[in-house]
Amino acid sequence: VQLQASGGGLVQAGGSLRLSCAASGSSSNLYVIGWFRQAPGKEREGVSCIDFSDGKTYYPDSVKGRFTLSRDKAINTVYLEMNSLKSEDTAVYYCATTISPAPCQVLITPAGPYGMDVWGKGTLVTVSS
Repeated sequence: VQLQASGGGLVQAGGSLRLSCAASGSSSNLYVIGWFRQAPGKEREGVSCIDFSDGKTYYPDSVKGRFTLSRDKAINTVYLEMNSLKSEDTAVYYCATTISPAPCQVLITPAGPYGMDVWGKGTLVTVSS
């Protein structure tokens, strides 16, 4: 499976952006897709995860209520709607998936990035204050 992330850009604080992550290749059995971000000098952290079969989503407290993750099963694509953006949301955002079933609740914890198997190229989100 390959992942292609898109949608990053420059936005003012308080604004919105939508990121997309399209899966291709051996994507017939997608289990979970997560979004992660990495700011300069910081560890990569999970910001959302979706169980691709039932659509259930998970978020850490840092983005809960501001970020919304959804999926379109027909085209194997997930969308991360980011609202009320803050300067601290500035980072390179990556989508990633696993090659076997995995719990989203774990994948959005600090150890989460180590549980992902396939990563897309990052897309830069810059929030100006």
